[in-house]
Parts: sequence; structure tokens; C-alpha cells
Amino acid sequence: MKKKNIESSIDDPVSDHLKNSAIKSEKDFLELERNILLQLGKDITKVREKKDLIFLLSKRLKSLYYFTHTVVTLIDEKDETYMGFLLDKATDNILEPTAYAKLQKTHFTLHEPFIKAVLASDGPISFLLEDVKDEPQSPTYLQVSYDGGIREILMTTLWLEDKPLGFLHTYSDRTDSFTKDFRSILKGISPQLSVSVSNIIKNEELKKKEEEKSFLLDLSNDISEVRNKEELAIAVRTALKKINPLRGYVIRKLNDDGISLSPYIYDEDITTADYPVLNEILQSKFPINDGLQNRVLESYIPLLFHTDIEIERGIKSQYLFFWKEMGFTRMVGIALRNGEVTLGILWLAIEEINISLLQGICSQISTAMSNIIANELLESKNKEQAVLLQFSNEIAGVRTKEDLQNAIIKVLRDLLDTKLAMLNIFDDDGIGLSPYMFDKSLFAKAEIDFDKMAAVKLDIHEPYTAQVIKSDTAVIFNVEEELRLSNSGFAKLWKKVGFENAYGALLKVGNSNIATMWLLADKLDPSILKGICSQISVAIANIQANEKLLLYKQRLEHENVYLKEQIKNIYNFTEIIGSGKQMQKVYHLMSLVAESNSTVLILGETGTGKELIARAIHNASHRKDKLMIKVNCAAMPANLIESELFGHEKGAFTGATERRIGKFELANNGTLFLDEIGEMPLEAQVKLLRVIQERELERVGGKDTIKVDVRIIAATNRNLEEEVEAGKFRSDLFYRLNVFPIYLPALRERMEDVEALSNFFLAKYNKNNGKNISRIAPKALQQLHSYLWPGNVRELEHLIERSVLMTTDNVLREVYLPKKTDKNDAEENIFSKSLEEMERLFIISALKRCNGKISGVGGAAEVLDIPGNTLHSKMKKLAITKSEYF
Repeated sequence: MKKKNIESSIDDPVSDHLKNSAIKSEKDFLELERNILLQLGKDITKVREKKDLIFLLSKRLKSLYYFTHTVVTLIDEKDETYMGFLLDKATDNILEPTAYAKLQKTHFTLHEPFIKAVLASDGPISFLLEDVKDEPQSPTYLQVSYDGGIREILMTTLWLEDKPLGFLHTYSDRTDSFTKDFRSILKGISPQLSVSVSNIIKNEELKKKEEEKSFLLDLSNDISEVRNKEELAIAVRTALKKINPLRGYVIRKLNDDGISLSPYIYDEDITTADYPVLNEILQSKFPINDGLQNRVLESYIPLLFHTDIEIERGIKSQYLFFWKEMGFTRMVGIALRNGEVTLGILWLAIEEINISLLQGICSQISTAMSNIIANELLESKNKEQAVLLQFSNEIAGVRTKEDLQNAIIKVLRDLLDTKLAMLNIFDDDGIGLSPYMFDKSLFAKAEIDFDKMAAVKLDIHEPYTAQVIKSDTAVIFNVEEELRLSNSGFAKLWKKVGFENAYGALLKVGNSNIATMWLLADKLDPSILKGICSQISVAIANIQANEKLLLYKQRLEHENVYLKEQIKNIYNFTEIIGSGKQMQKVYHLMSLVAESNSTVLILGETGTGKELIARAIHNASHRKDKLMIKVNCAAMPANLIESELFGHEKGAFTGATERRIGKFELANNGTLFLDEIGEMPLEAQVKLLRVIQERELERVGGKDTIKVDVRIIAATNRNLEEEVEAGKFRSDLFYRLNVFPIYLPALRERMEDVEALSNFFLAKYNKNNGKNISRIAPKALQQLHSYLWPGNVRELEHLIERSVLMTTDNVLREVYLPKKTDKNDAEENIFSKSLEEMERLFIISALKRCNGKISGVGGAAEVLDIPGNTLHSKMKKLAITKSEYF
């Protein structure tokens, strides 16, 4: 490769200026060069946008030197390429437009000889295009420039903090433009150009982020008003138009079968509505596992597909060929999820992916879709209720069991002149039946125990119930005849009430048995009874569905809260700070127990990070995809802890206005972390023990047994063995929890980790408070090592946070420790030693804590609160040698 160095030029404006001004000496030239650099430097510092910098390069420099145009390219370290960043408009009049436009989007490698020579040069370096354009691997812009009349190029590497940021390309249609003076000027301003380009990049990034935030806020406002698919389609199209010259999009919704997706909304402008292929696609179901959709649904980031490449891979989906026919060469697929629920996929015709922006858009769309689907489901249920015949006026607004009971009693009384004897609901097993509702006023003359009657458990084998289930219509039982035939308890009860007949009817929805209803009356029209039963069946089914929906919604809300909490606190072993021997033992125990289902008991003083260890064990287990629910046993009132752990039914106690899901149910198939277990009241310990042993529970006020699969991790700062001996903690519960104990050492027991923890918290609060503290001074580290840390890691974190706030420069020079430290544990029995021996031991212990430092900040004298000279004298008097403490 040939390189041309031009020493001077007769056409150089600076040289002419020197001649005309009679500036002959080198000193005068250097002064002129300094003035030019100074003026250019001032101009560059004012640059904030691309257009300002390119104006400066193309106008200000052209007033001093001759060249045709300039270009700034940026280096992409990730893929080791460089591409256009600042483009001189003067190029439009020089180079062929189509070829130049293509160059603007091209990435050029850093591994070809031409650019390597530029990077190796210690200043601007020029090349004759005729010499380099045909060299192997030379970049194509050299040939394009040559074809446009360019004959020489001057390349200047822009460096920022010892790293190449990019290149300044200066072009000329002559071969004598780039003089020694010009090179010197470019070399002088290149550092300022680098800083200016870096600032422009940062400003553009900030502007882009602000635009994204503004865009997502506008989308959020639009989405919040969406109530149906049509409105959603308008909102999505309006939003996508802003980020992409809209070429087409489609949202596919996951079908109820769980294995296919169907079009939900799409861009109606991509083609006409009567387009045959479009209509066929809109009516089709596309399997998830088609080679494209499954890849999108398995990914948590948007995926970019090339239609031609996917067709070559053998993907035969009809919609892929439709995209190709529409001219969509690149398609992005993004999964739409609301929490853990997959709703569908957004397909978008776009050339480039902005992952964070697309994820924000999809989050908004997912929320709107979820709301629309829920509204559609609710509307469907309301339509079913709207078709009720004579019964519809009374039970159209029924949403609860109480309202339904009141409506049934009222209609039966007013319409049929009868009363509801009993309505029994089928249990989940389809065999047993449980009392659901009855009219107490019916049994006023019978003088029976209503609680006892409600507790009677029937099943499908009970004779009367079996007859009702087998019949397609209501069964009529004559009271007198039944007494004569069987003299059953039910017949006797019917007789006491005083009606001639008992009517039994099976309530069904579709093929599912819902309940059996019993009425007492002298005479009823079977056809009217059948119509009423049909409406009651639907009403009961709706109530049960609503209860399940509310229960599911409540569960999702709780899970959402805990998931958000969990996302903020995702830990693993590598993020637990500490590598000393004590922590290595803890890591070993964690690795042994993490993948099992064994109960873990974490012991340690307050502030040692027990919750961090528990979360790390959970995240390393096979339950990591499920929730880890935390329960602080010390923070819950004794009278509410049972409800918190096991949940309660509506009306279970005063204030229980709705059913509540307990922490055990919420943690099903996951992990339950019982923090401060030693604080749990004894009466709650009994019930906790039963759930741990039996793996089942009952909600407060409930009768159903709920199976749970929960791993227990407990933590306490108390000595549970002593608590057991004192009668404050149940021994059987202790043995159930103490399956795999892990002792978490106090910070004073692992002082080797103090420095690593301090640096971790320094980095954390640097970021939180906008500080730029680079290190901790040795004096401050000495302070940290000399303190006993009664509050452990939590105290260290808070002291580092405070010290960061108090620090004004980039070095943390002092840690604001409490004036008084906790007392050291006695190394020996104080009553077995003399005062002089105790003083000697105490001084040696202080010196050990301070790593042998006697005086000064963090020294033993400061810890003992005595002058340094006094400490030296005492050490000499007590014959304390260096080997005893250092």
C-alpha cells in the first residue's frame, strides 16, 4: 500500500497568508497555528448536534484549507466494524446518490489493511485513491469516491481515553491539498473532535430515551381508553406508525385449545378486505409449533426473521408466503404476556429492533388485550343471564349466593306459592352433596336444629337423591305415601312442615350436574318448575364461576406483587458477597441442600443476610420458576397470623368481607420463607406443625381440605434449643424445622469479607446517589476492620451509605462509626485473672482487631480511648510483644 506525504502546497491558504503577512520564522507560524487551534477548539466546545459539527468541519476548515468534503465514521466495538455517523451534504454534489446512500448503511470491517494502516498511524495519514482503491479488501467507499472525482483521502483516527472512537475522513479532488500545516491542525483538534462526537452520541441517546418514554406515555394514555378490539386496533396502529413507517402488523391470540393461534387484530391498510388469501388467513388457526411461533413464545425478547431465509429452511406456514407476497422481507415476532399468562404474538414488519421500546409496547398491548378478553368473558356471562324467562327480572342482577337465595325464595313464594326446602351442591368429586341454601321460614313449625340439618352430608347413593339424578324431569314424592313405604327421616320432616308433596329436581348446566333442589308444595306445574330449575342452574354456575374468577384474580394479584418483589431481588450464589472460610462452609451447605425438598433452618444474628441465603437456595432449586413467599412471623399480630398463613373464607370472623388466599396456598409448588420463626406464638405453632406434617390445610372458617406442596425455609436469630427448654417454642416443631440447619456467621467472625462487602455497598450507593467515589482509603478500611459490627452486614451497609453521602470527593476517607463499640466477648473468665492480666489481654485483643496498628485513625489507642503514648507505655510495662498481636 502506498502512502503520500505532501510537505507544502502553493495553493495552501495558510501558506499564502504567511507569505502575504511576511511571517517568515517558525515561531510566527507556530503562533498562527496556535491561534487557529484555539479558535477551532472554542467552536468545537459549542457543538451539541451533528449539524453543528459537520458545519464546523465543512465551513470553518474550508475557509482555511482546500478539500471537497468530510465524513465522520464511528467504530462499533461489538462487531469490530465502522460505519457513517456525520455526513457532509457537499457529498450529494460529488458522489453518485444511489451508491452513496448504500454506503451510509454499510458496516466496514476493522480487519482490512487500509483501516489497519490508519489505526497504526500516530496522526493524520493521506492516501492517493488510485494507489489504494484496488488493493485487496479495500473498502468500497474508496472506489465510489474515486468514481465521483475524488483523488486523495486524509484519514484521522479519533481517540477517546486511549480507545479509537472513529475516523475523520477528509476528501479532495486534487492530490496536493493535505499539507503539513493542514495535518498539524487536524491532529491538534482531533482530541476535541473526539470529545464532541462522544457528547453528540450521549445527547442522542438521552434524546432517544426521552422520546421512548414520551411515546410509551402517549401509548399508555391511548391504551387506557381501549374497551374493545376495534379501539385496540386503532391505538396499536397509531402507536406503531410513530416508530416505523407502518408496513403491516398482526396480533394473533392464543386459542382456548392452547396449541394454536388465530388472528385477533391486524393492519387493514396492507391490502383490500376482499383479497382472497387474506380472508383465508384471517379465518385460519395456526399451530404454535410451526417453527416460527414456538420460537417467539419461548423467547422473552423480540426475534427478527427474514422471510426468504425461513422459507429456505423449510417453514411451510401459509402466512409466511403471504408476507413474502406483501413484500415483507423482515418480520419481528414478540410474545404478548400478562404476568405468566401467554396471550398471543405481535408480528410487525420492521427493519430494525429496538428491544426495550418493543417490549414496552407489548406490555401495554398485553394489558389491554387481557382486559378486553376479561370483558368479553364477562359480557358472555351477562348475555346468558339476560335470556332468563320469568325468573330473569329477579335474578338478572344476582352475583352472590345470598342474593340468589333471596331471589329464589322471593320468586318461589310470589310466583309458585311455595318455599325452598333444600338446595344441595355437588362436591368436586361428583359423589358427595353439601347443603347450599334453604328457607328457614319453611321449617318454623318443624322445630329442628338448622345447624344440624345443614351438617347432614348426602351422596349420590342416598335413595331419594339417586332417583332425582336418574330422572330427566322433576320427581314428585307424595309425603303420605313415602311415610307408608319407608317411614324415612326425610318423609317425617316433610310431614312436619305440612305440605302434601316433595319435589326433587336435578340442576344441570350442559352435561354437568350442579345441584339437587327440593321444594315442598301441595302442587306445582312441572313445566314451570323445569324452566325455573334451568335458570337457577345457570345462576349457580355463574356464581361459582365468579367465585373462582375472583379467587383466581386475587391469586394473580398476589402473585404479581410477589413477582415484582422477586424481580427486584433475584439473587444467586455469585451475588452473595464473601469468600472467606466461614462463607465457603455456608456455600457448601447451600449447594448440598438447594436441589432437594428438605426443610432448611437458617440461624444467625440479625443483619447477617438470612433472607439473602434463603432466596439463593430457592433460586438454585427446581422450584425457582415458582414463587418464594416471605412471611415475617414477628410482624404479624397473633390473632391474624393463622389467617395470613392459611387464608380465610368470607364471613369467617368480623372484618372478613371476602375470601382470602393464605401464604401457604400462594406458595404452592414454590417456597415459603418463615422469617423470625422464633417469634411465632405457641398457638400458631401447633397449626403450622400440622400443615408441615400433613401437607394440607383448611382456611379459617372453611371446611374443605386443601393439599399443598410447599418447601419450608425458616430463619431466626434466636437459639431455638434454649427457647424449647424455656417452653417458648414447641420441641416437635423445632425438630420438624431443624432438618438441615445452616449457621450464618456474624460479620465479626468473617472480617476477611469486610473489604469486599464495603466495596459492593460503595458501588451500590455510588449509583443510587449519583456519586463517583472510586475507592476506600486505607485509613477508612482500617476503621472498618477495627469495629466489632454488632449489627452485622446490615449495619455495615447503612454506615457505608451514610459515609457515601458525607463524602465530597472521589475517595471515601472516613467511615462514621458509632463513638462507642460493643464490648468484646471475654476471652477468658474474668474472675480467674488479675487486673494486670486482664488489662494485658484486653490491649492484645484491641491490637488484633486493629491489625497491629497502635495509634492514629483506626488504631488500638483510638479504640481504647487513650493517648498513643500512654498505650506504648502500657505495652512496654506489660511486656506485650509484636508477635502476640500481629
